[in-house]
This record gives sequence, structure tokens and C-alpha cells, in this order.
Amino acid sequence: MTSPAVPGRRHRPPAVLYILLVTTLILPSYMVLPALGASGSVSQMLAVGVFFLWLAASAFGLHDPMAFGHPGRGAMLFWIVASCASYAAMFAGFSGGNDAAERAAADRWLVLVVAGAGVTLATTETIRTIDSVKSVTRWVMAGAAFCCVVALIQFSFRINPMEWVASLMPGFEDNGAGTAFQGREAFMRVAGTTMHPIELGVICSMLLPLSIWWGLYDTAARTWVRAALPVLLFSGNVITVSRTGLIGLAVVALILIPYLPTLWRQWAVLIIPVAIAGMFLFVPGMVSTFFSSATAGSSDSSITYRTDDYPLAWQLFFERPWLGLGPGTWMPTNAKDIFDNQYLLTVATMGGIGLTALLAYFLAPFFASLTAAHHAPTTEIRSLGGAVGASMLVAAVSAGTFDALSFQTFALICPFFIGLSGVVWLLVKQQLSTSLPVVLPPAAHKRIREGKSWTR
Repeated sequence: MTSPAVPGRRHRPPAVLYILLVTTLILPSYMVLPALGASGSVSQMLAVGVFFLWLAASAFGLHDPMAFGHPGRGAMLFWIVASCASYAAMFAGFSGGNDAAERAAADRWLVLVVAGAGVTLATTETIRTIDSVKSVTRWVMAGAAFCCVVALIQFSFRINPMEWVASLMPGFEDNGAGTAFQGREAFMRVAGTTMHPIELGVICSMLLPLSIWWGLYDTAARTWVRAALPVLLFSGNVITVSRTGLIGLAVVALILIPYLPTLWRQWAVLIIPVAIAGMFLFVPGMVSTFFSSATAGSSDSSITYRTDDYPLAWQLFFERPWLGLGPGTWMPTNAKDIFDNQYLLTVATMGGIGLTALLAYFLAPFFASLTAAHHAPTTEIRSLGGAVGASMLVAAVSAGTFDALSFQTFALICPFFIGLSGVVWLLVKQQLSTSLPVVLPPAAHKRIREGKSWTR
């Protein structure tokens, strides 16, 4: 059976994983091959390719996936089964419509699910040591830095560098799904390399705890780079002027800080208020804009659009409570009927089974990461578990504020963290098993006293 990790042996994940994660963060997901539609972005095609490589390697005995089981993989399997069951029910005519547009939308959904599985499996089953985690994280942080720099340029100069990037992608076309700029009071919200400012805020929140862990422990990287990445991600979050982004920051502070080393927990008490004060000083009007947005209540149309979705979601749920209309098939003609809530969208399109699977998809890796952190034999792995747990809870909470899995960067970065939860789980499991004392039977002690060898 393949070992999850080999102590004392250097291991480097395959180059395709690095390329996949970087392209997810630096290339616009709305640039697609026309023949493949929304499934034709570079990162999604790579992720699907990774899944089929994993499948072929497992089928031909080149790789044994049984050694890499973890709670997140079980939740991912449940999510895949729920998606396939809803898909099959739709095609069989048991639920929803079954016209060409809906079938195509359901096909795109399954492609995205397969892509996410490819990211999760490749992450867990190729990152086998803590040094490999640091190596992959360096590349992820490079992609995150590019994304945040693009966002800062958009915010400061009202120009979109992604138009230049798109011009360097011959054969790809803009499918019109991206929203680089969106006004909010006196500010222009920006999306960086993602599809929407809310998505950028969530991605920055999810990557922030990993960047803090990386900054503390990856001494191979330059000190100023490790210090700059959390600042960039915090700034990228703030300039989205997003309530969801602020909630994400609060979740990160709540979950990550208790898992940091003692000295850095003390520093966090100082750094957090300084960061808030810096936001107030360097971006005049930002704090008041956030405050007015947070307290707008029913006077804010973006809030009322969300709350008005509940009656429709319940109606659709009670019509088809088990498997819903079919995955990805909700295509309303009225903009007010768009579900800005992934849980409502899932319960309408995949029913109660789909909603249960989605909750497991987000929460099983969260609890697994924190459980591993509590049992971690080193501070480094304990902090990594806390960071991954914080990222997964950000994903779970944020999914209640926008239709998260309709946004491809989120839909592929979330599986990366599910895979990382498996890495932490297996590292802790392996280290605990190797650190257990060896109990020898009485016969062994007798042979040792006589100067003879003993083998089991």
C-alpha cells in the first residue's frame, strides 16, 4: 500500500498541481474556449484533466488511493453522489424540466464537480510532507499576490489589467460573466482576477490564514515577502467593499488566532486594531461606507433581494424535496429570482439530499482540520490545521451570502482547502503512529538481556 508520507525523504508534488493552482488565481475564469462554453476556462480544463489522470493511474495500479482516506474525501464523495443522483433524476423526468438548455447547464455542473474532485484528490495524494505544503503554498501565494495587485490597480486607477491578460489568450473568448467594477456609495468595488468583487473578498479571506501560517514557518522565502502577503490579502479584501469579505475576516480571527503560537496570539491583539486604523487613515470614507452598508437593513436592495429569495426557495423545495429541479438548472428570467445564497440555490436544484451533501462538503473538512490540529504533535502542524479550518469555515459562512459555486475561482480553491484538510489529517495520523512507544513482550526483554536480537 502506498505510504502517505515517507519520513526523511524529500517529496515534490507534480508540476501540474502548481500550474493548476496558479492559473486558477491569475487567469480570468470568464475567458473560455467557445466550443466548451463556461466549462472551457484554462483552470477548469486542467482540473478535469488532473481528475482523469488520477482515475487512470488508480485503475492501472500506478497509484493506490486507499492510503489517503480522510473525512473531507468522504464528504466530497457524498457531494458527487448527490449531484449525480439529482442529475439522473432530472434526465429520467422525475424532477424539473428537461429541455436542451437545462441539460447543458446540468452537464456543466457535473464537469465543475469533477474538476473540484480533481483538485482535492491531487492535493491530498501528492502533498505528503510539510515541506511539500510550503512548496505548493509559495505558488499559491504568488497567484494570490498577482490577483491582489490587479485589484489594487483597478481600485486606484480605474483600469482593468485583465483586459491585457485576455488579449494574450488567443482562441479564448469572454463569456460575459465577469464584473470587474461595481459601484458602492463613493467607492468602486473591484474583482481583481475573479468574476465579482464578492468572490474576490471571499478568496482573500480564505487565503489569508494560509498566508499567515506560511509567513510564520516558511523560512526559505524572503522575510519581506512573507510579511507582505497577509497585508496584500487584507487590502484585497477591504477594497471589495464587501460585507461578506468583512465577515470572512472576522471568521479568520475567531478560528485562527487560538491555533497560533503564544507570541503571535499576543501580536494579533495589537495587529488587528492597527490594521483597522490603517484602513481608516489610508482610505478615507471606507469605514463609514462599511458601517452604512452593514446597518442599512431593509433599505439596502442587495439585502432585500437575498431575503426575498426564501419564499421561492421553500416553494421549490416542497415541490421536489429530495433531489430538486436538477443541478445547475435554475435559470430565472427575472433578476430578482436569482438566488444570492448557495444553500437556497442547492435546496432548490438538488433538494434536501443535495443540501445535506453541501453542508458536509464544507463542514467535514472544517471539523477534520481542527480535530487534527488538537492532536498535532508540533506547533507548525497545529497552526496549519487551524489555518485550513479557518478557510473552510469562511467558505461555509460565505456560501450563505452569494451563490458561491457559480463562481469558478471559489469552486476550485475550496477543493484545494478540502485537499489540504486531508494533508493535515494524514500528517497528524502518521506522526502520532510513529511516535507511539513500542511495547515489547516479556520474551523480547529476556533475549535483549542475553544479548540476542529480537524481531517481531
